[in-house]
Amino acid sequence: MSAITVKPLQTIDCGLAKYNEILGLQMKLQEQRRSDQIPDTVLIVEHPPVITLGARRTANRFVANEELIRTKNIDIVQTRRGGGITAHNPGQIVFYPILNLFKLHLGITEYIGRLEKVGQTILEQIGVKSESRKGYPGLWAGGKKIASIGVRVSKGISRHGMAININNDLSIFDLFVPCGLEGVKMTSVLKETGKEFSMADVKHKLVQILKEEFCENEQRYTRSEMREAKIAGLA
Repeated sequence: MSAITVKPLQTIDCGLAKYNEILGLQMKLQEQRRSDQIPDTVLIVEHPPVITLGARRTANRFVANEELIRTKNIDIVQTRRGGGITAHNPGQIVFYPILNLFKLHLGITEYIGRLEKVGQTILEQIGVKSESRKGYPGLWAGGKKIASIGVRVSKGISRHGMAININNDLSIFDLFVPCGLEGVKMTSVLKETGKEFSMADVKHKLVQILKEEFCENEQRYTRSEMREAKIAGLA
């Protein structure tokens, strides 16, 4: 088998960190990735309660008064990512890939599909079957939304990413219309399975899946070919 050049994916566990802090870090890393100062990188994080607004203003619809929301110690942050309003809180795993999509040969639509594939794989590993819906980035389980995606790509480098509800308090989603979609109900792994999962274990599984799914190669390889490369000590 011919040699395969593989650049490893860097993952960073940011623990529990404020949304604005991680947003600033994403922007810094995006510039560093653009100039090849760092390899493709994924930030993995949980956030204190925060509601984030997407670039599509018509999809940013509150149910509760914004001032009342702030009195509950929930931050509200405007972002430039795609999609509409969503929320993050502890027990939800969020990952932000800072990837050179040009080098990965990925268009935005294909990239979103790969994010959904990552989400589906990890959910399946912890006992939840999920599905994607054409035109609505994210994942659904039992007709309810369990994961949300919102991305922004600048000059081929991605930021923002995907949030998957694991053990988090879903009542925060009652304060707005999730993703601006009327009638959408949110769910979580805890709600679907009745089991609470270790976030450390979920993060460990996620890292392995991300490294399989996003790897910068000289050309595109199948998973079986990548496994052969690992066995040969090339990856």
